[in-house]
Amino acid sequence: MPVEAEGLAMRPCFSEEFRREFEDLLRWRRDVRRFRKDPLSAHELEYLLQMADLAPSVGNSQPWRIVVVESRERRDQVIASFDMENEAAAQQFEPDKALQYRQLKLAGLKEAPVHLAIFSDENPSQGHGLGRATMQETLAYSTVSMIHTFWLAARTAGIGVGWVSILDPELVSSILQVDDSWRLVAYLCVGYPEEEHMDPELERARWQARSPLETRLFRR
Repeated sequence: MPVEAEGLAMRPCFSEEFRREFEDLLRWRRDVRRFRKDPLSAHELEYLLQMADLAPSVGNSQPWRIVVVESRERRDQVIASFDMENEAAAQQFEPDKALQYRQLKLAGLKEAPVHLAIFSDENPSQGHGLGRATMQETLAYSTVSMIHTFWLAARTAGIGVGWVSILDPELVSSILQVDDSWRLVAYLCVGYPEEEHMDPELERARWQARSPLETRLFRR
């Protein structure tokens, strides 16, 4: 059998039921800020990380670098960075909007049993530079692809993920003592959700509703 035909014979075939469930998965992939304190087993976390590592990357470089933050002292320093940056962000708004902002719960850092700091190596030897000479940022984009894959895998297991971006990336890098070539892309809180919602929390809090696809779709 020719290689091409063999490849076609091996292609996946997903059922209509699977496609409906996949749509449900995407709708339930929400940013979680309220976590139960139940721990995740080492096996559960390892499985999710293995699934995430299947993500595509530019030049097959796999530039993501994952730090499991277990130290209580380091976690507390990250929380302090969040508190400082969160208050600085609040002060950028007019008083009424600042009041609304301060009422938002924007992180589950104190409750989540697992903290993951996700970095992107800006000069990985793996991949030999393929595909990024004109768009160096594809390394970070690849890391984001890994994060999204992790997020979807977590949701299939009933585990929630929250992406914390209100942090000083240089300070977090210093706290975690990582390589100078690593760039912080995300700080993730991971654990079992305290409550479940299909709609985004910022929509429920009347901060910002989702807009229709047509407002972001252009044809040339």
